[in-house]
Amino acid sequence: MVLFDLLGRRWALGIIWNLHKGSCTFRELQSLCESVSPTVLNTRLKELRATGIVENTPDGYALTDDGRQLYTHLEPLGLWAADWVQKL
Repeated sequence: MVLFDLLGRRWALGIIWNLHKGSCTFRELQSLCESVSPTVLNTRLKELRATGIVENTPDGYALTDDGRQLYTHLEPLGLWAADWVQKL
C-alpha cells in the first residue's frame, strides 16, 4: 500500500514516466511535466529520492535501478490506458 500511496500522489507517475528516457535537470523535468508547479515537483522528487526510486546524478535526476524496474511494470499499464482512453 505504501507504493500505491506514493504513486497516487500528483505527478509521481509523470515524473517516473518522463525519467525513464534518461536523466533530466529540474527545469527539463518541469518542462516535460508541463503544468506541474515547482513546489509540487520539488516535493515529489524529494519523496521519490527518499524511497529510492529517483536519485541525483551529475546530469540531474534519474531513475535508480529500482525506479527502472518499477517503470518496466508500469509501462504495460500505460500502454493499456492509451488503448482504453480511445474507447471512452
